[in-house]
Amino acid sequence: MSQQEWPLWEVFIRSKKGLNHKHVGSLRAPDAQLAVENARDVYTRRSEGISIWVVLSNNIIASDPSESPELFEPADDKVYRHPTFYDVPDGISHM
Repeated sequence: MSQQEWPLWEVFIRSKKGLNHKHVGSLRAPDAQLAVENARDVYTRRSEGISIWVVLSNNIIASDPSESPELFEPADDKVYRHPTFYDVPDGISHM
């Protein structure tokens, strides 16, 4: 299998315990294990992460941006879901 045929993987890194994984980029690799190892080498050179996820790009399903109004409109009438009603105490930095 040539490198051009390798599948595309999306890479997610968790920088600290308690934080969410964040998408940091993409890479090509022949299998999941090599994708994790390559992601470690490429995206955590300075020990930035504590956890790596890799997902085949073709397994990700995304909404169509042109359908945003119809998709997100029902949430507009649920104002209680908006964080404007809650006071966040000082010292909370990851909300």
